[in-house]
Amino acid sequence: MAARPTWEGHLRLSLVTCPVRLFKAVGEGDAVHFNLLHKETLNRVKQMWKDPADGIVERKDLVRGFQVERDRYVVVEDEELKALKLESTKVIDIERFVDGREIDRLYWDEPYFLVPDGKPAQDPYAVIREAMATEGQVALGRLVMSNRERIVAIEPRGRGLLLSTLHSQDEVRSEEDAFDDIAEVKIDRRMVEIAKQIISQAKGPFDPAEFHDRYKEAVRDLVEAKAGGEAPVHRPAPGPSESNVIDLMEALRRSLKAPPRDVEANARRPRRQDAAPKRAAAEKQPSKAAKGGGRGEDRSSPRKESSRAPRRAAG
Repeated sequence: MAARPTWEGHLRLSLVTCPVRLFKAVGEGDAVHFNLLHKETLNRVKQMWKDPADGIVERKDLVRGFQVERDRYVVVEDEELKALKLESTKVIDIERFVDGREIDRLYWDEPYFLVPDGKPAQDPYAVIREAMATEGQVALGRLVMSNRERIVAIEPRGRGLLLSTLHSQDEVRSEEDAFDDIAEVKIDRRMVEIAKQIISQAKGPFDPAEFHDRYKEAVRDLVEAKAGGEAPVHRPAPGPSESNVIDLMEALRRSLKAPPRDVEANARRPRRQDAAPKRAAAEKQPSKAAKGGGRGEDRSSPRKESSRAPRRAAG
């Protein structure tokens, strides 16, 4: 793979070990980023660190500090962190196998491709993958990533293995707390039956290609229009919501009579006929204006959500 690995080490099942590498399975795609500019000069601003008593501080003079109480910190050096010899910093030791359906989908986090590192790793990697595929089990282990030890789940996927980090128990919030204020209501079964028919009409396969980030695309169109000297196109505001309809039964009946919504048609937005050639002509300019990362980046810019949609049914 051309991408830079996120982690390199070994995968171990009992006495069988093979070198492996991790690559992110999900990226930002063509996310739109903005840079922060001075409104008078339009120069890109630079981020700087300032000590309240000493003024501007150079990056090389910064150290890590953990706050133990107000205005009191414990300083931790890079060498001290490197000296913490946890085995999971370099080895993913498979500790247990479970049925994947037992893992509540609230716990699933980021996916990574786990691939063999070098020719000698091919055979032990294939043995571990095939054994797991045959047994239909998900492996649980640990690894150190981004200065913390993560619980990970490993499962066969095609010719390879997919590793997903899992949230720890203290990260997952209580659903009882979230749902505590939901009232107990007496449900009219006729309404439920109509709602079930509406659901049946809208059933279909999951095709991620049908779903687009329409806000991101609208922002990109705006940038390209302004870069090409065009006046921005203002889309009409969405129509009034029917969320305040008092007669729920009537709303359900009207929904049942309405044609099923076409996801692709609904996601498709009006485009200028000359958008394609002008997009190509203006590509160089907006790419600089929209390029992300580095100093002075506006963190409020639209981008894909960091957390993924749930991939599994709860066990």
